Amino acid sequence: MASGRLLLVFFLISSSCFASSPVSARKVPLALYYETLCPYCSNFIVNYLAKIFENGLIDIIELDLIPYGNARIGSNDTISCQHGPNECVLNTVEACAITAWPDVSEHFSFIYCVESLVMEHKYLEWESCFSKTGLDSNAVLDCYKSGYGKKLELHYAAQTDSLQPPHTYVPWVVVDGQPLYDDYRNFEAYICKAYDGKLPKSCAGLSLKLSSERKTDNQACYADERTDPSITTENDEMKIEMIIKTSTVTFYKS
Repeated sequence: MASGRLLLVFFLISSSCFASSPVSARKVPLALYYETLCPYCSNFIVNYLAKIFENGLIDIIELDLIPYGNARIGSNDTISCQHGPNECVLNTVEACAITAWPDVSEHFSFIYCVESLVMEHKYLEWESCFSKTGLDSNAVLDCYKSGYGKKLELHYAAQTDSLQPPHTYVPWVVVDGQPLYDDYRNFEAYICKAYDGKLPKSCAGLSLKLSSERKTDNQACYADERTDPSITTENDEMKIEMIIKTSTVTFYKS
């Protein structure tokens, strides 16, 4: 009988403890639809999105990166990219990185490195990002060479094409299911507004001014625009394909 009472008391105490334990707030979904050689996408990743890893805001964010952008699917599932074949290669490389390193801090560090090179017009040196980040190249290069990266891109194509409302340009930033349109650089304020837990210090001072008018400052790559010949050349295409083909799984070691 006494043992029964002890079990009952233990159950009541345990129930009380669990009931009083705070429930972790839901992380805010943040999705970035982008393409690797769009200069505005690179600028957003390097100069805006990277800040959430510095100020701790990443702790309340569920970040989803979708490297496909304004590409199009043709016959036999061929993919043509807005800024040419090199963009298709780098889109696939970054898709493979996301899959190879599920930890967001790892795959973002690699993508940040690549997009920094894009901003410096040195994207042909993208493979140096393996050694710069200390990440092993094996899984990413295998993913690309095996064709699995192509499957990832087709998946991202379906995800991008199913957006409602449809995207009209990139970077296309979506917070908690809602596109931010031209106010995408103010995404941190939207994150803080959507979070229902205790706000981190990085939210202090962030103001959110909603406007019914959409400003058009042309800081985007529009879906109805085609390849900018100044971004990529046939010679560049040959070089970047050569880099992929001649790379071995032991090219870099972390």
